[in-house]
Amino acid sequence: MRIEAFGFPNQVRLSAFADKSSAFLARIDSDTWTRTAETVREAGGRLISLWGAEQAAGTFMISAAYALEDGILWLQLPVGDGDGNAHEAGYPDLSTVFSCATRMQRAIYDLLGLRAIGAEDTRPWLNHGNWPADYYPLQKLSSGTERFESQEADYPFVPVAGDGVHEIAVGPIHAGVIEPGHFRFSVVGEKVLRLEERLGYAHRGIERLFERTPLLLGHRLAGRVAGDTAVAFSWAYCMAVEQALDVRIAPRAQWLRALLLERERVANHLGDLGALGNDAGFAYGLAQFSRLKEDWLRLNDRAFGHRYLMDRIVPGGVATDIDPRFITAMSTQCDQIDAQVRVMQNIYDDQSGLQDRFAGTGLLCAKVVEHFGVCGLVGRASGRKIDVRVDHPYAPYHEVQVQMVSDDRGDVAARVAVRFNEIYESIRLIRILLSDLPGGDIMKQIEHGRPPSYGVGWIEGWRGDVFVGLETGVDGTISRCHCHDPSWQNWPALEHAVIGNIVPDFPLINKSFNLNYAGHDL
Repeated sequence: MRIEAFGFPNQVRLSAFADKSSAFLARIDSDTWTRTAETVREAGGRLISLWGAEQAAGTFMISAAYALEDGILWLQLPVGDGDGNAHEAGYPDLSTVFSCATRMQRAIYDLLGLRAIGAEDTRPWLNHGNWPADYYPLQKLSSGTERFESQEADYPFVPVAGDGVHEIAVGPIHAGVIEPGHFRFSVVGEKVLRLEERLGYAHRGIERLFERTPLLLGHRLAGRVAGDTAVAFSWAYCMAVEQALDVRIAPRAQWLRALLLERERVANHLGDLGALGNDAGFAYGLAQFSRLKEDWLRLNDRAFGHRYLMDRIVPGGVATDIDPRFITAMSTQCDQIDAQVRVMQNIYDDQSGLQDRFAGTGLLCAKVVEHFGVCGLVGRASGRKIDVRVDHPYAPYHEVQVQMVSDDRGDVAARVAVRFNEIYESIRLIRILLSDLPGGDIMKQIEHGRPPSYGVGWIEGWRGDVFVGLETGVDGTISRCHCHDPSWQNWPALEHAVIGNIVPDFPLINKSFNLNYAGHDL
């Protein structure tokens, strides 16, 4: 279904962000809010993100971004009239239409104090009980200086009853260097009957920080939403800025951005493949893939000045050009990594112990994938073929065409196979980008003296699609910036993938998803 078919009376088309794809903005009422969600669902569209903002004292705006055939539909629903009753009025629940909206709505309440009317699950998500009772971080009157409690509140996990059922609590502090998250297992023996996650421990108030950050410096904050996704988030942010300010980027800068994005994708897949081997008791895989990832990151540092490519993508282009000698070095490295990864894939495929752990473990069926709106490599490993680079190709992907990788099996083995094949595809793309890199400038100076405007950024990161919704203020300020990580859609699906497996397989299943804590807990 195309966005124009909705025919909202005040619908505005923002600048195109991709070849043949645009973003549309419309302000609607409560009835249209619910009706549109149902229409989008019936048409095969999906909910990308849901967030809120306080416009003025007592007046709020709830936003939803939907992916449709011809781009993004950004809907805004005004809530409240300044009389102080907005918290009681709330906004219509979307979780009955899109299950993935559940935790987003819970986060909106914790940040703004606005309740989704009719929602079944209203438990806190980001607020663990340490905030004052009347403190909502994104309300304009919240100064952030309130006295916080030191005692965390009990969280009402859903109990599972039955003979022999007991609970295993894991986290939030884990062994090793890993972000915090709590996992509550209900088991009989070692068989998992239910898993429930409790996240929010990595909440850093980033969305409030954006309001205090100059518009043309916001890419630095976006690039630190998730350290392993610095390129995707910074590019999405810069795309939103450039759309809001109607700025065109030079072709060379676009191609360099894609080069950085594909190098970020390969680095993360190399690390995950080693960790997956290790979690299945194959330490040799960890050693080899760690070596390959380290070589890859070192060349990032030599060529662009940063191992994880932070602050390389900036509004108007890129901060660093590539020296011709590193073009040769990267081409050579692509040949070496491609050959060595193929050797490792043969070893993984022939190692019976690995295949016994991978095959049939953590099965995520297509029905569950569709229900939760699972995206990215996890979705593609269960047959859901979604990739923004293919479906809504932004420059330069409308010229450098991506061959989507997918698998229908839906288990750990499928997610491993998708990672292997995405490495090969990214290496193919990197070779093309290096060989056909346009000449010209890499940076366009931006004048931000424009009236307040809107922009969206939508990038296919290595986990899935990363989204940024931006509202600019006056004099180069940010009125509201919302960043969305695909882990919001994928975390609930992990709870289902674990059901029926044994407890010792959870680390392996969890690593095969490798979802984000910090980027999810903004």
